[in-house]
Amino acid sequence: MVNQTARREALDTVRVEILRLPNLRELGLPEYMSDAASGMDLVAAVEEPMQLPPGGHCLVPTGVAVAIPRGLEGQIRPRSGLALKHGVLVLNTPGTIDSDYRGEIKVILANFGASPFTVKRGERIAQLVVAPVLRVEWVESRELSATGREDGGFGHTG
Repeated sequence: MVNQTARREALDTVRVEILRLPNLRELGLPEYMSDAASGMDLVAAVEEPMQLPPGGHCLVPTGVAVAIPRGLEGQIRPRSGLALKHGVLVLNTPGTIDSDYRGEIKVILANFGASPFTVKRGERIAQLVVAPVLRVEWVESRELSATGREDGGFGHTG
């Protein structure tokens, strides 16, 4: 059983090149905070604290650039703790890092809370999930296959 588990973990691991940028310096690379975590925490690689007023948004550098392999994408997602405690979310959730992007990962944070929020150096600000992507080839049709739902949407089930 142990060998099957180890083999499964090896199959789920993808090697991705990462570049530590000068503004990251002593801060750590993105990392999973538990063995079963889906996302790696990204930290704020800011030189000085950034004040985020209620209703405001800002672009926060993370100090890393990555080379995500073709067929995968990086998804930037909010951290639930920042959302619950401060009302701070990733504005374009999920943000997408395409496999051909090589610039610094930056996170758009928005403050939906009632109080100002200070983004401090090294603070965990978002999660990075690497996931598979399928490419679509459109096939035009005169009509679509029927379903029980048809065109019901926007809360049609209650």
